Amino acid sequence: MKVGFMGGTFDPVHYGHLLAAETAREACGLDEVWFVPSGHPPLKDHGPVADGEARLEMVYRAIDFQPYFRAMDLELEREGTSYTIDTIRALTELYPGRTFSIIIGADRVNDLPQWHDIDALARMASFIGVTRAGETLDPDRLPASIADKLTVVEMPRIDISSTAIRERAAAGRSIRFLLPEKVHSFIRRNGLYDAR
Repeated sequence: MKVGFMGGTFDPVHYGHLLAAETAREACGLDEVWFVPSGHPPLKDHGPVADGEARLEMVYRAIDFQPYFRAMDLELEREGTSYTIDTIRALTELYPGRTFSIIIGADRVNDLPQWHDIDALARMASFIGVTRAGETLDPDRLPASIADKLTVVEMPRIDISSTAIRERAAAGRSIRFLLPEKVHSFIRRNGLYDAR
């Protein structure tokens, strides 16, 4: 079984995440995409705004219509920094017979050489770099051990970010139609991202 691994804070999850996952699934023939909210991401300057339980619940609500998507709490259950290599090792042990492809946005592809234990990670998994129309991605700038494991796919342009959603919510502006309605209602009901 070919599984796409989609990590991130999902703070909150939005249509851009879902479109990236579906684009990668279709283009690379993935059987499923697993969304794994991070606990303590190493390359973020600050932690998530919403707690792990709320972020996981938003992912469940966002993907409940899609039979090829799953949500997992593996990184939220683990103490310390959420390194992708540790998660892929754990998933490989828990689910033998699966091959994993790590789905990342074009903006993160250039960061790959900085990822913790990247050489081991490149031996255990492949990478799917999702670009938007007009973005350029130059795999030749990556070490061969990473570039050889990278597939680049293009998805329709959608200009949505979790940061922008949080900022709009904090300013009292509408975030409806930027994310699934079940996620929107959860955010409203729980007062997430309101100005503090």
